[in-house]
Amino acid sequence: MEDNISLVETVQIEEKIQMVLRQTDYTIEQAREKLKENNFDEILTIKSYLGITEKKEPQINSLNQAIYKQIRHKLDANMRDYNVRVEKGEAKKLL
Repeated sequence: MEDNISLVETVQIEEKIQMVLRQTDYTIEQAREKLKENNFDEILTIKSYLGITEKKEPQINSLNQAIYKQIRHKLDANMRDYNVRVEKGEAKKLL
């Protein structure tokens, strides 16, 4: 079990409540309760009101997928660099 204890000054709490009230249609009591639920994080409270969820990175299922992903990223970066050099006329011409 994990205890999340946070110390927030009452002045800061009132400022956070006012911020939540400006961005949502909560009442003062609802805003205070939602802030308590979200550990007094006003951004998280507003995001939960708007229905915004955090994006999760897709999991790589196998070692092969991880290897090929790294190879693709490296090849893509090299091609971008090469195309920039070609546009600038810096690429060496093959004989």
